[in-house]
Amino acid sequence: MSRPRGFADLAGQRVGIYGYGIEGRAAHARLNVVGATVVLVDDTPHDPEVLATTDGGLEALVACDVVLKSPGISPHTPTIVALREAGITVTSALNLWMAEAPLDRTIAITGTKGKSTTTSLVTFFLECCGARAHAVGNIGQPPYDPTLSIADGWVVLETSSFQSVDLDTVPTRLVVTSLGSDHLDWHGSLEQYRLDKLAFTRVATPHTTFVADSDILHDYRGHIGGDVRFITPDRTSLATHLHLLGEHSNANVALALAVVADALHRSVEDVATTVRQHSTDFVPLPGRLTLLASIDGVRYVDDGLATSVLPTIAALEVFASSRVSLIVGGFDRGVDYHPLVAAIAARIQPTTVVAMGPAGERIAHLLDPAMVTVVGSMAEAVDVARDACNGDGVVLFSPAAPSFDRYANWRERSEDFAACLP
Repeated sequence: MSRPRGFADLAGQRVGIYGYGIEGRAAHARLNVVGATVVLVDDTPHDPEVLATTDGGLEALVACDVVLKSPGISPHTPTIVALREAGITVTSALNLWMAEAPLDRTIAITGTKGKSTTTSLVTFFLECCGARAHAVGNIGQPPYDPTLSIADGWVVLETSSFQSVDLDTVPTRLVVTSLGSDHLDWHGSLEQYRLDKLAFTRVATPHTTFVADSDILHDYRGHIGGDVRFITPDRTSLATHLHLLGEHSNANVALALAVVADALHRSVEDVATTVRQHSTDFVPLPGRLTLLASIDGVRYVDDGLATSVLPTIAALEVFASSRVSLIVGGFDRGVDYHPLVAAIAARIQPTTVVAMGPAGERIAHLLDPAMVTVVGSMAEAVDVARDACNGDGVVLFSPAAPSFDRYANWRERSEDFAACLP
């Protein structure tokens, strides 16, 4: 069939879902609502109703009218290539939702770092101003999950680079927080990652793009679409009132202020004043520079959401005046760790690196052996990091890599870190 414009177009059609994780399950539920015949396929299925790709799954997908690809599956994988060569329409559930979404009250946010925090800030700022707001996407439920009620209020959508390249339609307001290096195993190269990350800004539907005022994003100005507005960092200390640490927090706050002011047709100053009155109600995201405990002179900080290089560098800057034991590593998706190594080497205060997982081993090879220890478990990592602080410093868990070498997700890994504290 021709490329569907929304879920409603799939009523009575045979639809394949390739990749049966959180997004795949939500898409399945939505397709059941519209009356589609659904075929479920995954490379490593954990459910008896899901076919394995190599055991009849590919053939079942080829027999479908349309296939919805889960975000984590690269468009360059052999299965997707085979489907397209067979003439099968491949799209995403998010793209279908966008065709039916309330675009004028949806705000989509992306960035190598800062997108989760900025999503939570935009949601909070809207609520402070009396508007109803729903944080969805990577930060919560997929927006197309039929159990989620978003019929009223604003939709604040955290969007990954995986999702950005699949969209034919975008909301009227987009936010780009930063641009670095991530997911190179999926995108194939640093340059392609950056182009893919910015792809949704180049969609032809009318929109305003709020962009952090950084050198790298100015360098890529020619690849950013829409009515582009560069936003300078906030200098009113609002981030401090919101219990957010680091210079990057000022940039995130400024972006949230700018997009909310535009959405509600209010001045930035007015929104900032309103937010400041409610600032004590804001709860920073877990796993984002969260102080878990101070024990015997050592602070234990969970920055488990730092799954790429840029946020880990930003975390080190927050603790520039402190002795730091940095726990890094996880799944290796091929990013360039030289910027992180340079940031570690440039530190003045004593710094110890505790590395784990394939990414940690690669980081360790780039460092002076005298300052790094490779470990095999989180418990061992915490013990080594604590001892290196010598009773005065910060054990900073900021992995610069995703969790799925041994954990289901970042939250499970952060919970393990917390469980290992003395």
